[in-house]
Amino acid sequence: MKWILFALVSSYSSIAVSHAVSHGTQVGPLMNDRYKNLELFQKVLSFVEKNYVDTVKNDALMTGAIKGMLETLDPHSNFLTPEVFRDVKIDTSGKFPGVGIEVVVKDDVLTVLAPMEGSPAWKAGIQAGDKIVKINGDSTKGFSLAEAVQKMRGKNGSPVTFTIFRKGWQKFKNITVKRDIVKVVAVKSDDLEPGYGYIRLAQFTETAAKDVESALEKLEKKNGKEGLRGIVFDLRTNPGGLLEQAVEVSSLFIDEGVVVSTISRDTNNKDVRYAKKGSARKDLPVVVLVNSSTASAAEIVAAALQDHHRAMIIGDTTFGKGSVQTIIDLGNELGLKLTIARYYTPNGVSIQEKGVVPDIFLEEYDAKLLAKAKIKRDATRERDLKGHLINAQGKESRDEFTVQEFNDKYKSAEAKKVEEEDNSEMTPMTFNSKEDNQVAQALKYLKSYEVFKKIKKQ
Repeated sequence: MKWILFALVSSYSSIAVSHAVSHGTQVGPLMNDRYKNLELFQKVLSFVEKNYVDTVKNDALMTGAIKGMLETLDPHSNFLTPEVFRDVKIDTSGKFPGVGIEVVVKDDVLTVLAPMEGSPAWKAGIQAGDKIVKINGDSTKGFSLAEAVQKMRGKNGSPVTFTIFRKGWQKFKNITVKRDIVKVVAVKSDDLEPGYGYIRLAQFTETAAKDVESALEKLEKKNGKEGLRGIVFDLRTNPGGLLEQAVEVSSLFIDEGVVVSTISRDTNNKDVRYAKKGSARKDLPVVVLVNSSTASAAEIVAAALQDHHRAMIIGDTTFGKGSVQTIIDLGNELGLKLTIARYYTPNGVSIQEKGVVPDIFLEEYDAKLLAKAKIKRDATRERDLKGHLINAQGKESRDEFTVQEFNDKYKSAEAKKVEEEDNSEMTPMTFNSKEDNQVAQALKYLKSYEVFKKIKKQ
């Protein structure tokens, strides 16, 4: 199995574990350069061991050197210490200990991609885009993902305090969350109105496709003889998961053709995944909801349905994580997470940096405001991550406005004293299909599906 989730989060494994590494023989100039660099490394190591002001252990120096080497690659490649590696090898059943947040490192600040629905972090009101500036009083500036995740770990029931900054706030807030066993409820479904259903997929766990199919069957049964006339398929804030499940879920709506291709450094080494025949609802109208926190496997499904003209994609441009990682067992309970390939949509397009662009853009609204005033979220995407892979199919100018806006506010807020505040604003993000503005808009487009389908084909 391969995972394509972009971060190690809350004990959740992000890709498959490999127990063997091939070591090719290097010759010529490359080997000469390696020997020179190893000689330089040995000189620095020896000097530090002999002259540093305090005694340092060789293990600590080597671990630091390896971490630094991997940090020069991309944000998804990491050296895994025994504590982190043990957690990475956890069963992919969708049940694990932690606080339940997906995180990335943006501008040296730990940033929430999405809280897992129903998790302790979600219940505490932590939201996508929140900046975790401290964990238990320790600054997260410069943290790697592995270090941040390790900081968040602890015994079930024990508290962890996050110091949060959110766009629009003038002060930090301290939010204390109790660690617990997080059970991911991957799929939820509901009736929108007669003939039209809603299915939300929160994460691509090992039973994602089976659960989505069961939800479809349940909705079909509810609608009886009249039949199911359309589905709003919600992939908002879905951080990804198992590649195989992305193919299986896509196969519920298309039954032939390419779903995704992965290509490694050797361009001749191409792995093509095709839709599986037998379970597709080929004629069922589908509208897919996405946002800036829709990532990885969720982007594969959205892109596949879009390229096959099988669904309308509605919402906001997705995260833009178009790379594949594997985990290598190095022995002695140590591991290496390494980016090994890029993935491409059925049309041969890389979504790295760019994300999946929806057919129709829909703004997000604050359900609390009767006037439905627009909120501009500080959306974090792959292109904002330090050292991210560049999309070789063409560069886009990066939107620095949001980043700079946060930096300005962060600096001014950092100078202020952290104060305990009323947490009344820290309310969980909800996905109530009956009250969600985007779902309501998606339903309108769904009813006009055939019209838009004809326009798309022209």
